Amino acid sequence: MDAESTVRAYYDALRTGDPLSPFFAREESVVKFGIGERLTGYNEVREGLTAQSETTTDWRVESSRLVVTERDEHAWFSDDVLMAWTDLEDGTEYEFDSRWSGTIERRAEAQTGDDGIGTPWRFVGMHVSAPGGTR
Repeated sequence: MDAESTVRAYYDALRTGDPLSPFFAREESVVKFGIGERLTGYNEVREGLTAQSETTTDWRVESSRLVVTERDEHAWFSDDVLMAWTDLEDGTEYEFDSRWSGTIERRAEAQTGDDGIGTPWRFVGMHVSAPGGTR
């Protein structure tokens, strides 16, 4: 699986509620910025994404401008994404026009596919922002 397919697989996992943390590098320098949080280090990313999966449902992730550049062991991406979900705790529906960008690294230790995601690529940094707020 190439870097672009990895980004698309992450979107699919978000839509279906599958675990997201396996897509991230297992190291303390990994960082994920979301609309309302900053998660630093693999453990914090894993805990944050697990909590997100447990408290949300009905994800829509509509990519409209994905651009991925891949080099030997590194790749970077940017995208405009309409994302929406429902909060399970209070039923509130959220929708954002968002911008995504990040850096992906091919990891030798991920070649075996032990984590079930089928790609050697791991996010080492991801940034999601919503320039226009909610709709």
